[in-house]
Amino acid sequence: MLKSLKYTTIALIFGLMQQVNAQVELKNKVVDFMSFAPIENASVYVQNTTIGSISNSDGKFVLLVPQKHENDTLVISSIGFKSFKAPVKEFDNSTEIFLEEDVAELDEIVLIAENRPKTGSDIVLRALKELPETLPDSSYLQKGFVRHKERNKREFKWLVESAITLYDEGFQNDRRSPLKIHADEVRKSYDLRDVDSLLTYTSYLKNNGRGRNLKAKDLDRSTIKTSELVKAIKWNDTRVNGMESLFNGKLNLMRNSEAFSALFDEESVTRTHHFKLDTVLVENGRKLYKIEISKGLEYIDLKTKGIFNGGFNAKGWIYIYWDNFAVKKVEYELIAASAAQKSRSKTLFDTYTNHKLVMSYMEYNDRMYLNYVYYETPKLVNVGSDDNKNRTAEQEQIAKENRYYYTVQEILFTEILEDKVVVNKTLSQDWDPDIFAIKPYNKEFWKNYNVLLESEEEEQLIQDLTQRSSLYKN
Repeated sequence: MLKSLKYTTIALIFGLMQQVNAQVELKNKVVDFMSFAPIENASVYVQNTTIGSISNSDGKFVLLVPQKHENDTLVISSIGFKSFKAPVKEFDNSTEIFLEEDVAELDEIVLIAENRPKTGSDIVLRALKELPETLPDSSYLQKGFVRHKERNKREFKWLVESAITLYDEGFQNDRRSPLKIHADEVRKSYDLRDVDSLLTYTSYLKNNGRGRNLKAKDLDRSTIKTSELVKAIKWNDTRVNGMESLFNGKLNLMRNSEAFSALFDEESVTRTHHFKLDTVLVENGRKLYKIEISKGLEYIDLKTKGIFNGGFNAKGWIYIYWDNFAVKKVEYELIAASAAQKSRSKTLFDTYTNHKLVMSYMEYNDRMYLNYVYYETPKLVNVGSDDNKNRTAEQEQIAKENRYYYTVQEILFTEILEDKVVVNKTLSQDWDPDIFAIKPYNKEFWKNYNVLLESEEEEQLIQDLTQRSSLYKN
């Protein structure tokens, strides 16, 4: 009898645990009602929570929602479209979601706008002034998912997927410390990069105080151990593509707008950028200014240590809410413009676009939190041989496609934690921002964790990548 009761109790506890951890999977495609084209980066979230995702380049998404929220409302929205809303438990995974265009009339809005900024520059300056009121004002944690991928023009060379925790003291803290990042788990880590990067190795030696005037052409590959080159590549991974450098650098445009020599600060932003009001759009029933970003009077310089990262002009768009001047989204590119940077970029990367950034925000408790980040940049990995005398035209094209690399980082934040006990407890633990470190796969963790859905093209390229060897096995 006691044994039977014991098993019954265990079964009840197990059943309750299963119920607590139960997830509802929502999976579908978001489409433009008029053109039938997929809508990329549409926000998909549960209203009044921080649970959400976005659609990929195919318009597809997947979202895991805890069963306790099945009576809440799912919202699918995109700037310039009317939103879709439905109870979570009634969502149909089999029928595509069509969004209709929703645009406000710019002329009417400008005419009725009294005592409001009317030019693009004035609107942006007002948005920067309002940041203490629109960004988080106290410390918090965010849980997120990172997909780091590196490829040349032919194939993927590297893929890392990681769960991360971000800590921020809040925008209103005048003496705030840099943001902290911790890599919680790793889901995938496939590496097929070439290890013969003498240029990376040269930078690595210089960083360690060896050979200030050393050049790659002075090195002999046959005398260098592969293990030493791998160390150089790992060092370069963190230096160029580390999470801390992205979140604490100049490209975190809004959060770091008060940092020294920031790209978007109230004093210098209009010297290096030009802002033109384009139109007023609507997103989820709220009006947004759509403002074009173009080159200013001066070149932009990121002033990256050890890298010539200046001589750029800006290009892109910024979307700012009409009612409270909160920044909803930034689409930002830095294009080589000076003679020196154009020569460098074309020679080393075969492109003039050195930085491509998208940052979108979600509103929670009347504050704007980072929701999604897309960052793309060319990367100097292995330029290959310059000996092309005996190559056919086809071989030369293949060599060129193999030579030029670029990196893409996508980050999706799906949970915000503001409870001070939880924040302080998490903060007291050891923090390690290295998303590239190899860790064991935690199947149970990933089963209940929201991730970005891969596009069809990515799925095909990744399948090829996973069947081949790893850099760190050499």
